[in-house]
Amino acid sequence: MPSPSAAPSAPRHYALSIAIIGVLFFIFGFVTWLNGTLIPFLKLTCDLQTDAQALLVTFAFYMSYFFLAIPSSYILRWTGFKNGMSLGLVVMAVGALIFIPAATSRSFALFLTGLFVQGMGLSLLQTASNPYISVIGPIESAASRISIMGICNKVAGALSPIVLSAIVLSSANETVAQLEAAAGPAERAALLQELSHRIIMPYVVMAIALVLLGLMIRFSPLPEIDAETESDTGVSGADPKTSILQFPHLLLGVVCIFVYVGVEVMAGDVITLYGKALGLGLDKTKILTTYTMVSMLVGYTIGILTIPRFMRQETALKLSAITGILFSIVAFLAPGMVSITFVALLGLANALMWPAIFPMAIAGLGRFTKIGSALLIMGIAGGAIIPQAYGYLSHVISHQAAFFWCVLPGYLYILFYAVKGHRAGRA
Repeated sequence: MPSPSAAPSAPRHYALSIAIIGVLFFIFGFVTWLNGTLIPFLKLTCDLQTDAQALLVTFAFYMSYFFLAIPSSYILRWTGFKNGMSLGLVVMAVGALIFIPAATSRSFALFLTGLFVQGMGLSLLQTASNPYISVIGPIESAASRISIMGICNKVAGALSPIVLSAIVLSSANETVAQLEAAAGPAERAALLQELSHRIIMPYVVMAIALVLLGLMIRFSPLPEIDAETESDTGVSGADPKTSILQFPHLLLGVVCIFVYVGVEVMAGDVITLYGKALGLGLDKTKILTTYTMVSMLVGYTIGILTIPRFMRQETALKLSAITGILFSIVAFLAPGMVSITFVALLGLANALMWPAIFPMAIAGLGRFTKIGSALLIMGIAGGAIIPQAYGYLSHVISHQAAFFWCVLPGYLYILFYAVKGHRAGRA
């Protein structure tokens, strides 16, 4: 089999592989962007009192990446990429099944456990699939391939809030009114129990689908790749790298992924709480995540059409960071719906960031590609930390100011990485 750096250029040679990985990215998106609906749903169902508590949904989900990414790299050494992806899907199914006892008991802790386990499975999937799609073809066009994966991811992300909210938050305002009018604790508890049970069937169906997909991946013709045979680009034979810590462009890339995922989750998941704080009802806020995903789809389409034909992935990252800075300023200064609209439009700014950052950060890692990928996946923990900062800040300053100060530093750092950071330590 050809080495990753010498992957065949003709699309027909790896079109099937890209299609299979595209299905996995659809699954990533569907499961990940359910959180935007789960946040208001669990805040209501579990009687949570603050936004910071509700944002433990994203904390539990994304922190699993921090704890599981490096173990995932060792699991992949044992299983290989294909079997690792299959295993990740089964772990996600287990997480989905935990929602059954969680819903029955209305236990927020169990819901968080299920989300953490789902994140474990996704951590394994992401650690395998992202370097796979990056190195299966020329590294120069990796951002374009990842943009195609992003299309799959964000189409699912646009659909999942609509599907789940239609099931669990149908007639949301009426449900809230019934709870407020409940005669006593017993009637209120009964209403909340009925609401909680709505989540069971969707997650049972999800668990079955994940197991079936895991079996399909296990017996699919998806080829194995050996990224460890790739040469260490830019490293002379007299001075070979002996540690992953000797790649500063990777380490800076980990920080870049951290802040990028943080600002992406702010625009994609936290927008539901942001919209509520600025006066929208639950019937409208429950699908705000879909608007962010649609704007990301536009961004990915631009990436597919322009990278690398008309611009390099470094240029795309610069433009994306500048757009994020400008949109976040407008969201801070504008009132009401205009502010919410520009938060959703941050999806356009965010779309090409992962497709650009990931291949830039793993370029030239050679035999360190799997552990480098694992470190980058650990950076996804930014999706846990930055929304929590917003949750606490929003109780001290306005929601708009809290949002602004949580996302602006991230976009400034991403701009630094695009201009200079990705070249650190490289010839």
